[in-house]
Amino acid sequence: MKNDKINRLLRSAALAGEEAPAAMPFGFDTRVVALWRATLPAGNGVLQLLRRVAMLSAAVIVVSTIAAVRQANQSREIRESLTNEFAITDSVIQDEFSR
Repeated sequence: MKNDKINRLLRSAALAGEEAPAAMPFGFDTRVVALWRATLPAGNGVLQLLRRVAMLSAAVIVVSTIAAVRQANQSREIRESLTNEFAITDSVIQDEFSR
């Protein structure tokens, strides 16, 4: 009995042949996008504006921070070079006065 069922299944599988590849039904992607847009909140314009303002503010903060750090590094380098020049000048003046 069991062999009859298996043989019948194997014969059916052999006769079936190859199936066409599964494809999305016509308009499926359009329906998915329409459903996705329908789930978005109603005040979408205000949220987009708020999101853009936040992103622009973050970009301005990042650029200003980079500029401030760079300016501080340049200031420190100038201060160190001036300190060295003042130290040299001071030692020369002290040597002249000590004579």
